[in-house]
Amino acid sequence: MSTDPDKCKTDAREYNQAKLASLYEEYYGKIARYVYVRIGNRTEAEDIAGEVFLKALDSLKSYKERGLPMQAWLFRIAHNLVVDHWRKMTKIKTVSIDTVQVEAGTDPVTIAEKNIELERATRAMKQLSREQREVLGLRFFGGLTSKETGGVLNKSDGAVREMQRAAIEKLRKLLVTDY
Repeated sequence: MSTDPDKCKTDAREYNQAKLASLYEEYYGKIARYVYVRIGNRTEAEDIAGEVFLKALDSLKSYKERGLPMQAWLFRIAHNLVVDHWRKMTKIKTVSIDTVQVEAGTDPVTIAEKNIELERATRAMKQLSREQREVLGLRFFGGLTSKETGGVLNKSDGAVREMQRAAIEKLRKLLVTDY
């Protein structure tokens, strides 16, 4: 009985491809979270996680079992891609794993919509003057009255209310035209 070496290589490659496909199903989310915790950007983390599996697929023919499971190899690729990402970035941003919160029963669509709205509001706020941002911050985020805000900014109660009105009006225009 002779064994064909090419047949054995083809069988091993097909086995590894099937194994990689099942690992994708099981580990994509875990790798994406691993990357996210290290770079702090969910979209980039998902891109890098996808790249991990593309690199693994490209390197599958050279993959050899060395006593470690294939998922360890995938996480090594992810680690290397994170290091490459850091090298490309001028500012390294990390998120502590202790600060990552995933609420039970959260709807990803709702979360995405909230993130988009927050990003839109942040962009619009950047277009306000420094004083307008400060008034809105003190009034709405700090919970101060217009009189208290005036005391902080050395402005009259009326001036604070006028700045607040103008800032809100500008925000409305910016947010409506942003669609």
